Amino acid sequence: MASFKITGDKRLKGEIVPQGAKNEALQIICAVLLTKEPVTVHNIPNIRDVNQLISLLGDLGVTCTRLSDLSIRFEASNVNLDYLESDAFRQKAAALRGSVMLLGPMLARFRKGRIPRPGGDKIGRRRLDTHFLGFEKLGAEFSYDEADGGFYKVDAANLKGTYMLLDEASVTGTANVLMAAVMAEGTTTIYNAACEPYLQQLCKMLNRMGAKISGIASNLLVVEGVSELHGTEHTMLPDMIEIGSFIGLAAMTQSEITIKNCQIPQLGIIPDVFQRLGIKMEFRGDDIFIPAQEHYRIENYLDGSTLSVADAPWPGFTPDLLSIILITATQAQGTVLVHQKMFESRLFFVDKLIEMGAQIILCDPHRATVIGHNRETQLRGIRMTSPDIRAGVALLIAALSAKGVSIIDNIEQIDRGYQNIDVRLNAIGAEIVRL
Repeated sequence: MASFKITGDKRLKGEIVPQGAKNEALQIICAVLLTKEPVTVHNIPNIRDVNQLISLLGDLGVTCTRLSDLSIRFEASNVNLDYLESDAFRQKAAALRGSVMLLGPMLARFRKGRIPRPGGDKIGRRRLDTHFLGFEKLGAEFSYDEADGGFYKVDAANLKGTYMLLDEASVTGTANVLMAAVMAEGTTTIYNAACEPYLQQLCKMLNRMGAKISGIASNLLVVEGVSELHGTEHTMLPDMIEIGSFIGLAAMTQSEITIKNCQIPQLGIIPDVFQRLGIKMEFRGDDIFIPAQEHYRIENYLDGSTLSVADAPWPGFTPDLLSIILITATQAQGTVLVHQKMFESRLFFVDKLIEMGAQIILCDPHRATVIGHNRETQLRGIRMTSPDIRAGVALLIAALSAKGVSIIDNIEQIDRGYQNIDVRLNAIGAEIVRL
């Protein structure tokens, strides 16, 4: 288990470029299985989860040719379906939450799929019902065998388009069902579909491959099935979660940071929410400039009541940034209620922030009230453990702003979602040592 040693209370200054979007990468890379022709993908983040998925595709027989540090050409012309029966596949796929999105492309092209119960973050219940209910609506038959190593098996000899209302607006669920539907017979209507920029990117890529998807950017997708898809080229968006993390980092450390190439129109209300915490920012073309701020003040509602920040399906605020909002508020002037609706275990890391000196009341598993210090009391360095990707980066931001030295253990969780984060932050003035 690796660790970070962080010397805090340092001002950062400079430019930082966000990596490619992790959540987009996982579904885009799975989509290469839909065609035997080459698919070239650019701006791929060099992070643990994505690299594990690429390795898994390689084991399946997909040719993965690295063209540069951030670009790979995939060719799935000789997929070895027998590998799905192996112990090696079970172990690799079970370690990666995103592996479940292999099922949709497998069903579309090969009419069958098999995946072990996937792992990932321990942040609460993350059910897969949306995926499998959608597959069943398309005519697939689903089974789960605990005795067979805990494999989900799906057979789809005759995928037929249909109307479906998803039970939740799941990003991965929508992506998986969408990839299965693009080669189903007839027309599929997906209502209550997720419409995050990641999904919009996937839809646009599939249409370039020959799919017929309409309703992109809405929660009602209409898919006319086609018999085959072709190769294409795709460039991924910058990671909106990393951009939000850097905004919070700049505020907490009183740093002057320019975040480059943000594709600001794709960020939705993310900048607005940070501005409601009092964080100043300037949009310079496609860059976001965060000036050094000694103080920032949380807005109240018009009637004077306490601000509440809650996650919601897009275009609402993404749940992946609530951990960053929470830590950023600890040094603001004012009070905010953070309401994490989706995952019941995602706020449990606040005990470490309280140990560092933050004033946080954990109301229940879903809600925390943060009473900002307004810089009157500085956080102090401690030893802590990263429980998941987003909490890990929130703890890293806390450590960078704290007085003294902090140790963060289990940084493999951070590496799953943030590319060389220690190297990139050290380049603008941080002091992070990988142990």
